[in-house]
Amino acid sequence: MATNGKSKKPRIVSIGGGTGLSTLLRGLKKYRADLSVIVTVTDDGGSSGRLREELNVLPPGDIRNCMIALSEDEHLMSQLFRFRFTSEGGLHNHSFGNLFLTAMAGVTGDFAVAVRLTSEVLAIKGVIYPSTNSNVQLRAELEDGSWVEGETRITASHKRIRRVQLDPPDALPLPDSIEAIRAADLITIGPGSLYTSLIPNMLVKGVIDAVRASRATKIYIQNIMTQPGETDGYSAAEHVEVLADHCGGVLFPNVLLNNRAPSPEIEKRYLAEHASVVEIDRKRLCAPGRKIVERDLLAEDGVVRHDPDRLASAVLEMAEPRLDVDRR
Repeated sequence: MATNGKSKKPRIVSIGGGTGLSTLLRGLKKYRADLSVIVTVTDDGGSSGRLREELNVLPPGDIRNCMIALSEDEHLMSQLFRFRFTSEGGLHNHSFGNLFLTAMAGVTGDFAVAVRLTSEVLAIKGVIYPSTNSNVQLRAELEDGSWVEGETRITASHKRIRRVQLDPPDALPLPDSIEAIRAADLITIGPGSLYTSLIPNMLVKGVIDAVRASRATKIYIQNIMTQPGETDGYSAAEHVEVLADHCGGVLFPNVLLNNRAPSPEIEKRYLAEHASVVEIDRKRLCAPGRKIVERDLLAEDGVVRHDPDRLASAVLEMAEPRLDVDRR
């Protein structure tokens, strides 16, 4: 995709969390674009959960992974920021990146400022925003009518989820992230855990309205595999419909899917962990006003995940001819 001397860099906003978002960013950072990233802050497990409980800080893990993905020297930064302490004391299993962000938040007194300053230190190719600066928890209503508090408890319940909410429900976004959405040429959501990485971002006050008002091309990127304890047995159409239900209607009419099956050996390994390939139910997906694009997006490295370069290329192709993007 060529550019001319008068072209401005396209503005891309990517929404999500977890490893799926980081994978997309590794591909997108190779293109000349103004990239903004909105990352969920509801994680309460692992190192992030411990820091959140002990120091009352927002969970840094997903944001740390996005920083690694967007850093200029990803290999060096990933070694440093992914480094985990091994000890019998309180530092055990904490990552350096999580501790760095937590310390920066303590120095500045503002988690969003800490994210911005750390991004400058790492010279990342883009701007990262926590979805909110409020200390929010995720809560879910399950199929049996009971409610579960906390992201890890939700997935551990192994019950079908009806809907999720934020507590408090009136958490506000960063004004700059809303402005990025309004000005965007392209907005993506996914890949990532439907209920715990994608939807929580949309529940922050004002985000749905901003996305709805934006004239950007809006793309939902479907996960390749179901997530145990969260989307067991879900088809692609069920993912799309759940997202729409939580957003008060279809916000992302363009759907990108991987259509290449993993090898039988890899698929068998995932089945043993109660994860399966997401069924592409084309008839149900092809609703009026919805555009479905299928590509071979599968990485070939022994695990089932998207290939960063193929994924970014497919996303930008779907946004044409609006976008005029060249590789860096």
